[in-house]
Amino acid sequence: MANHKSAIKRAKQNEARRLRNRARKTRMKTAIRGLDEAISGGSREAMQDQLQQAISIIAKTASKGVIHRNTASRKISRLTRRVNAAAR
Repeated sequence: MANHKSAIKRAKQNEARRLRNRARKTRMKTAIRGLDEAISGGSREAMQDQLQQAISIIAKTASKGVIHRNTASRKISRLTRRVNAAAR
């Protein structure tokens, strides 16, 4: 455990950030899972709604620095391709 006052503060900040980042990443994964269910369900409107919601959450997760912006772009691209393929 940290001994200096500044190190104790830094440890608290790191823990708070870790929990916040974990919550954001979990929210993103849940949105992707919801899109997977919509794709398997087959409803075109549901897929589009879930896709827009997932894109928004993924982009926000990247903007907060939890994931890299290229990772977010790759995830969005792959999900969009899956929805377009399922909609045919």
